[in-house]
Amino acid sequence: MTDATQTLTGDAATQARISAIRSGLARRHRSEAIFRGLGIGAILLALALVGTLFYQVFSKGTPAFFQATLHLDVTFSEDVVTVGPAPQREQGMSNAEFQAAMLDWRRGLALVNWNGLIEGAVREKAPGFEIDAGDIRQLVDNNAGLTLRSMFENDPSLLGQTVPVSLLASANTDNWLKGTIDRSLPDDRQQLSAPTRELADRFRANGVIGMDFAWHIFTNTDSRTAPAAAGLAGAFVGSLYMMVVVILLAVPIGVASAVYLEEFAPQNRATDLIEVNINNLAAVPSIVFGLLGAAVFINYFRLPISAPIVGGLVLTLMTLPTIIIATRSALRQVSPSLRQAALGLGASRTQMVFHHVLPLTFPGILTATIIGVAQALGETAPLLLIGMNAFVASIPATPFDQSTALPVQIYLWQGNENRNFFEARTSAAIMVLLGLMILLNAIAIFLRTRLERQK
Repeated sequence: MTDATQTLTGDAATQARISAIRSGLARRHRSEAIFRGLGIGAILLALALVGTLFYQVFSKGTPAFFQATLHLDVTFSEDVVTVGPAPQREQGMSNAEFQAAMLDWRRGLALVNWNGLIEGAVREKAPGFEIDAGDIRQLVDNNAGLTLRSMFENDPSLLGQTVPVSLLASANTDNWLKGTIDRSLPDDRQQLSAPTRELADRFRANGVIGMDFAWHIFTNTDSRTAPAAAGLAGAFVGSLYMMVVVILLAVPIGVASAVYLEEFAPQNRATDLIEVNINNLAAVPSIVFGLLGAAVFINYFRLPISAPIVGGLVLTLMTLPTIIIATRSALRQVSPSLRQAALGLGASRTQMVFHHVLPLTFPGILTATIIGVAQALGETAPLLLIGMNAFVASIPATPFDQSTALPVQIYLWQGNENRNFFEARTSAAIMVLLGLMILLNAIAIFLRTRLERQK
């Protein structure tokens, strides 16, 4: 009886333990499932937010790449273009005399009523339509006359000919045709006069005005007098110059610093202080680097204000901690046995580092470089403090010429008073910036994959 009781008691205890184990497993599995669900939910939420951001940018920016353009037949009438053909170099004419003749001819071009030629071409496309010359000028971009002047200057044989010409419509006309302006507003609150609006609608209906791809966004610089012709060429080149400076300075300096600190520097208080400061610099707000750049590079070294060289130096200082920290992390991941084997075979410490250890870290170094460069490419605050928000209507020829940058151009367009037009243009500039960053990352992934295969 006692043995049976003990057996029953043992079976009950075993069942209790089994039940407790199963209950614990169920709790752990349930907790694991909840944690996995939270992780998947977090990823989906992040993807949804990124997708929403991209959708907002692309939906607003895509229309900016297609801009209202007038397709006219312009007659370079001899009654209007009275300057005659371009002067030819005659025998015995010196360079100074020929240049003076060309200068006089160009001065004559500046006095030609090019807007009158546009007015005549517009009236030919709308016979019988009553509209004033001032209302016609509202229809086209302010640089339309300069476009005709440039065409004739490049090809004086156009005199007396009628040629098809594509001219940008004004920003207000573009707004009206794209529907970014409320058409129900009264005339005193509209940006275009009633005859101009009516003519724009007629031209859009019969195909005189088309929505052509806006190539000038990539080829023109910013413009205040002709917002419809404003482009990103100057800002794009300025950003490229800054990225070249960052890559040429930050990468070798950052990698060399990381190699020294990780492989050669003695472990003492000075090294610990340097490491702490590098880690702290990685968390310093970017605007502080802008203040440093303005104080050191502009005020002390007297480098030109609003120049890509200054922006590149400031962004180099900001990028160095990222490259140093990532490179040191890549160096730590190399197996110590590789170092010991190289030293055991008679390699010096320098040969061991540069011939065996460092080549294995190239993928990590490349990743750190692209992350740092991409972060620098999107920085705005430090560039504002060194004057790169100045209006520059030219493409910089060298890193020492005045310029702006893509993030600053986005900032300037976002604050433009013509919000109806520049809101889409701002999103288009963001698309260009994102495209450049994606291109840099794609190149980094390609190179990293090739380097990893060569290991």
